[in-house]
Parts: sequence; C-alpha cells; structure tokens
Amino acid sequence: MRPLVIFGATLIAIGIAGLAIDNVSFTEKRTIVDAGPLKVTADQQRTIPIPSIVGVIAIVVGGGMVFFGRQARG
Repeated sequence: MRPLVIFGATLIAIGIAGLAIDNVSFTEKRTIVDAGPLKVTADQQRTIPIPSIVGVIAIVVGGGMVFFGRQARG
C-alpha cells in the first residue's frame, strides 16, 4: 500500500474517534510549594473539548487521500 492511502485511512479512523469522543480528560499534578524538604502538590482535572467539525474534516481529508492515493497507483 502507498503511504498516502495508509495515512488517509489513519485520518479516517481518527476522525471517527473524534466524532465518538466529545472531550479528552486528564489529571495534571502540579507542584504548588517546593521549599526544601516541604513539597506541596495538587491534582488538577483538565478537559480538552474536541469540536465535531474537526472529526468531519479529518474524515473528508482522509477519504480524499485514500481516493487520490489509489488513483495514483493505476
């Protein structure tokens, strides 16, 4: 398979996952105070929203890459 087709298929899979998942959440550990032997940390919950348009664009671009990658092979 051509790299263009593989990359296009990967973009399609990422686009579908982006449409299925609304946002990505993770916990970040931050150091608040670091004074010698005293160390105070705090956990902060972070959320990154994934817009639906990004998933749609990834699917469309990936589909175009697969289509043109197969056309170039012929």
